[in-house]
Amino acid sequence: MAREILTMKNITKNFPGVTALNKVSFNCLEGEVHALMGENGAGKSTLMKILSGAYQQDDGQIVFLDHVLGHKTPHEIQEAGIATIYQELNLIPHLNISENIFLGREMVRGRLLNRKSMRRAAHEIMLNMGIDIDVTIPVDQLSVGEQQMVEIAKAVSREAKLIIMDEPTAALSEHEVRFLTTIIRSMKSKGLSIVYISHRMDEVFEIADRVTVLKDGRFVATTPIDQIDKAALICMMVGREMNDYYPERKGVRGGKIMEVKNLTRKKVLKDISFDVYRGEILGIAGLIGAGRTELARAIFGADRVDGGEIIIDGKKATINKPLDAINLGLGFATEDRKTQGLILKMSVRKNLTLPLLRRISPFSFIQLRKEKSVVKEYIDRIRIKTHSMDVLVNNLSGGNQQKVVLAKWLAMKCGLIILDEPTRGIDVGAKREIYELMRQMASQGTAIIMISSEMEEVLGVSDRILVMHGGEITGELVIENATEEKIMWHAAGERSELQPQCE
Repeated sequence: MAREILTMKNITKNFPGVTALNKVSFNCLEGEVHALMGENGAGKSTLMKILSGAYQQDDGQIVFLDHVLGHKTPHEIQEAGIATIYQELNLIPHLNISENIFLGREMVRGRLLNRKSMRRAAHEIMLNMGIDIDVTIPVDQLSVGEQQMVEIAKAVSREAKLIIMDEPTAALSEHEVRFLTTIIRSMKSKGLSIVYISHRMDEVFEIADRVTVLKDGRFVATTPIDQIDKAALICMMVGREMNDYYPERKGVRGGKIMEVKNLTRKKVLKDISFDVYRGEILGIAGLIGAGRTELARAIFGADRVDGGEIIIDGKKATINKPLDAINLGLGFATEDRKTQGLILKMSVRKNLTLPLLRRISPFSFIQLRKEKSVVKEYIDRIRIKTHSMDVLVNNLSGGNQQKVVLAKWLAMKCGLIILDEPTRGIDVGAKREIYELMRQMASQGTAIIMISSEMEEVLGVSDRILVMHGGEITGELVIENATEEKIMWHAAGERSELQPQCE
């Protein structure tokens, strides 16, 4: 039995009007990967922020390497041997790899930086992780996966004994995820302990030794990963069985709302043509770099195009900027809700009514009564969990942030909404609610284009599927005949209807 290096006992944390954690206990063994799971708002991030020193608990005790950790600063926690890798990477873009690894702990010779020693040490750390890379490259020239490796190297350079990874694969390609998994196994073999927060079930079952579940700020259970299956884990997280994970398809497809003809953008999109119908959810699948997001941005006027046309309700549309698309009844929920879909330092109310300002301020003054009425309607309608419409949207869980994004386009009464990765970083319970909302919108005649990297989601939610590869549409599948094998066949660039025979 490995020794216990971390013990958190009866941790309690209150915020105004809410108890975020109620007597939660958690421990971690030496050399294990311990997954921490739960719905958004379950208390996972709060617990880890307390462990990292970002928050201070109101009650409870933390013991790390046989030492009681009182109220410590994040720097003191790092010095004690605990490092945190957040979902939003904490790197300085214009500094190079070695400078980022030793940021705040620079090697000096006299009064000057000893850049040569830092480069040598950084290169050795990266090599030990199985990465041979020029450490003088600025990190803004690296892929997201490579930046993630720099964050891990920072933690290793501090000689951390425990590393917290918060959604480390949320923005990674499949290849980068596999490489990260290899790195984690290597770290584990050297005795490092990892607390792994993720909503991706397959990853958790692949690399975790144990899993702890939180719900509504309370401890539910800790169990070895080989003693539980996905269905049981979901039940622990949401408190109910998820047999009907994807809502039933009830709607009837209506008339054509949009035609895209020969849409082209040099080196990005090649002669894209397809139709979209009212009341349908059109899924767009493909591998990283297939051009799915670029297609959505081109339709919405966020990126220029070199050729082709878009026809909406039988009339050729001129879309040179997003406002043109909005005026034509199009909405676009981007994949990066935090930087492109929301203004985090503004309230739920102000975020939700941003596209509606002309409607609620006819004489250049916002009619507060009308604004609040609209906001209350959509908070109630799609069950946004917030104790006030004036709460900063930054303080909501990921699932509720996504609901705010959807609510503002619903309030605009868009005829067609593009949803780019609508459930990325959202727990299974919130995903189910988003799927129900999408199906409800479709049943009321709204057309939805859904871009998703999750194969199961594409198959479970879509009425029809387009598959992209290299900026082209390589296949179209009706849902009755769609399979993962067929989607991957077209995603690999194959256009023929011949399919691989998988066992």
